[in-house]
Amino acid sequence: MQSIRFAIALAALALTAIPAAAQREESFRWSGQLAGGRTLEVRGLNGDIEARPSSGSTVEVVAVKHGDDDDPRQVAVEVNESADGIQVCAVYPGKRGGMISTCRDHDDDRDDEMDNDVVVDFTISVPAGVVFDGSTVNGGIDVAGLRGETRVSTVNGGIEVASSGTVEAQTVNGSIRASTGAASWSGTLDFQTVNGSITLTLPANAAATVSAETVNGDFSSDFPLTVEAGEWGPKRVTGTIGAGGGRLELETVNGGISIRKS
Repeated sequence: MQSIRFAIALAALALTAIPAAAQREESFRWSGQLAGGRTLEVRGLNGDIEARPSSGSTVEVVAVKHGDDDDPRQVAVEVNESADGIQVCAVYPGKRGGMISTCRDHDDDRDDEMDNDVVVDFTISVPAGVVFDGSTVNGGIDVAGLRGETRVSTVNGGIEVASSGTVEAQTVNGSIRASTGAASWSGTLDFQTVNGSITLTLPANAAATVSAETVNGDFSSDFPLTVEAGEWGPKRVTGTIGAGGGRLELETVNGGISIRKS
């Protein structure tokens, strides 16, 4: 569970918890063109991420910043365009007067962190065929109707994600509900949490090699599984769906694991 240990380390770097009620608010809006096959990255710290399909090739970004004790104007949103795609990042003030971008390696900025209760909630429109890569630390992720490869992660928050392309999702404190329209793929699709359940929905004709493990929870599947000798039990399963193929890795500690048929 290397990814889970990495995420737990990130949790130690999280800023103050999301306030119960916001007193001040400011909005940021941006739009631009992005062709299929390129990547749209969204990097937050405190706040939710919501992504929906765009009607064309236009990326639309709406970031609502709200704070209780701190001024939302202290927090910026930067957009970086490159040959690979577009990065959208929340940028927080540091102790030494500079700004700390969520698109930089957070370990490099640890000594310069300052407490700031500003929450940045992102709403993103994603064109068809664009790879969507979204992450936050304190916040939930809600992704639906996308038409491309999708990767999402958070630390403190639940995840709901659905795409006609491949999907991956990771959190620490929260459940994962994921749905992929891909019946086959190469490589590995990872779904990991610590405190929460995992529910993954696959097409009826899916073919995959499955490895599922939980500590405090059970495993269930709508698909018949061909199980390797000695690798079946309520806590750990290794086997194949259909003819096998790309790998599915599903891991949690406190929660059940379910594979559902769409």
